[in-house]
Amino acid sequence: MVALALRTLRHRAGGSAASFLALLFGATVLMAFASMLDVAIAGDARGSARETLVLMATVVGGWGLMLVVLAVVSTLTLAVRQRAAETALLKSLGATPARLARAIVGEAAVLALLAGALAVVPGVLAGRGLLALLHSTDQVPEDIGYTFGPLAPVMGIGIVLVAAVLAALVTARRTTRGPVVESINDAETGRTRMSKKRMVAAGLFLALGVDLAVVTATVMRDEAEAAIATAGQADILASIGLALLAPVLVRRAVGLLAGPLRLAGVAGELAAAGLRRRTGQAAAVVTPIVLFTGIGIGTLYMQATENAAAKAAGTAAAAEQENVQTLNLVVIGMIVAFTALMVVNTLIAATAHRRREFGQQRLAGATPGQVLGAAAVEGTVLALVGLACGTVASLFTIMPFGSVRGGSVVPEGGPWIYLGMAAVAFALTLGTALGATRRALRTPAVVAVAAS
Repeated sequence: MVALALRTLRHRAGGSAASFLALLFGATVLMAFASMLDVAIAGDARGSARETLVLMATVVGGWGLMLVVLAVVSTLTLAVRQRAAETALLKSLGATPARLARAIVGEAAVLALLAGALAVVPGVLAGRGLLALLHSTDQVPEDIGYTFGPLAPVMGIGIVLVAAVLAALVTARRTTRGPVVESINDAETGRTRMSKKRMVAAGLFLALGVDLAVVTATVMRDEAEAAIATAGQADILASIGLALLAPVLVRRAVGLLAGPLRLAGVAGELAAAGLRRRTGQAAAVVTPIVLFTGIGIGTLYMQATENAAAKAAGTAAAAEQENVQTLNLVVIGMIVAFTALMVVNTLIAATAHRRREFGQQRLAGATPGQVLGAAAVEGTVLALVGLACGTVASLFTIMPFGSVRGGSVVPEGGPWIYLGMAAVAFALTLGTALGATRRALRTPAVVAVAAS
């Protein structure tokens, strides 16, 4: 099965690209922040400098782990679903679920190790940049130099390997069990039933988000720095909770929008049918959009409110806040960049697999323009669902922090922050969907149907 896993990766390199890129970027981020522990030890940091370095490595590294797990679970689930016919064939030839699971886990482990090895160089560069930022904001003394010791690669490679194996185990258990015919039908339709474990996990993350929001609005009312810490985590937890509910949310949204979509003509009809048949794949695309918008909108508005509060407190507080702002924006920027990569990765992987579907639509009479129009409508719906969920998640941070630091649940910053994040989300989603669809349409319809 190990040999089978290696052969599968070699012959299906394109299908594994999304998972590989998620692991590569995740390992890079984790190594960059984990190297701050090496800096703290080798540079003999003391006091607040040591606290800053350890905090950067542990807190941000912990959130990075969660995001890597979510990204790998999403992309691996999509990749394995797209190989339903192959899995069914192996089952019919006598392969047991345990052997199939070992092959899937083996593929994930190979990808994780390769991604971890290739992430060392960009991890070093990102770590140097992070320490330079800490120097420039006076968080760490200039005499403490950069060190990329054993902790960074061990943590980076180890965490992505564990995340990949856990994600593969979850995916394999879900995919390999059940009769062959049922597995094929589920994969073809893309329907996804929410498991009880996933529902419980979603409820837990949402409950933790609510808890931190309440703590921010009550206990931390007179503690500005502590309020930033609790409020900043609230929207991350809420975003993860809503992202876990993506299959249910997409199914409900498609049910509500099916009628209005048909008013858009053939493109709307095709989009409604595609979303209804492929809610599982659609949910995989919505997940990173929720994370991207929820974390980005919440953090940017929180920072704008904090900036206004510091400015009102006086010049000294404003100057200190400027350093904190630079650090916060870079940290959250790395997380948002990772989730943006997830959006692009997942959309490309999901759309590239639909060549046969697009070919069938064209053979049935749809023009390439109508197929592209349907992709645009689908992308718009998915972006709207993701933005709506992300907006709700961001309120877990915006409202309690605004009431504590700004005296109002309405944050500072005006509407432009929200409109900017929404525009980026729509641009990423629609641009990637249209680009991948246009590329898929280059294959003649008859060839696409026959080759799939």
